[in-house]
Amino acid sequence: MYTDPISDYLTRIRNAAMAGHRIVEIPASKLKVEISRILHEQGYIRNYKVEDNGPQGVIKIALKYDPNTKISAIKSLKRVSRPGLRSYKGSTEIPRVLNGLGIAIVSTNKGVMTDKQARAENVGGEVLCTVY
Repeated sequence: MYTDPISDYLTRIRNAAMAGHRIVEIPASKLKVEISRILHEQGYIRNYKVEDNGPQGVIKIALKYDPNTKISAIKSLKRVSRPGLRSYKGSTEIPRVLNGLGIAIVSTNKGVMTDKQARAENVGGEVLCTVY
């Protein structure tokens, strides 16, 4: 039993990428599906699919690699806000990852979005994780 499902989600993706797996299966939730959608839109994963088998369901994520060097598209995947220390930021305080080359995923009252979208809509929220 794990107490932080988002950390478990990120760790499973990180471990699968380091091991060179093509597909990783993760227990589904609405928040995890939204994070997967953002990772797909930003080009960090190839695709994702939600399967409703059983009470919870499963997200199948196809990881993305460079075809020549076999290096993962995700270099770093870090949890920012955690159960022991939540990280809430206003729209002007949301961190820029690698000076704008990476993304921060933010949970706002208008939904889960990237740091750039949150700044554009002038909303703050909980900074879930950073990706580059």
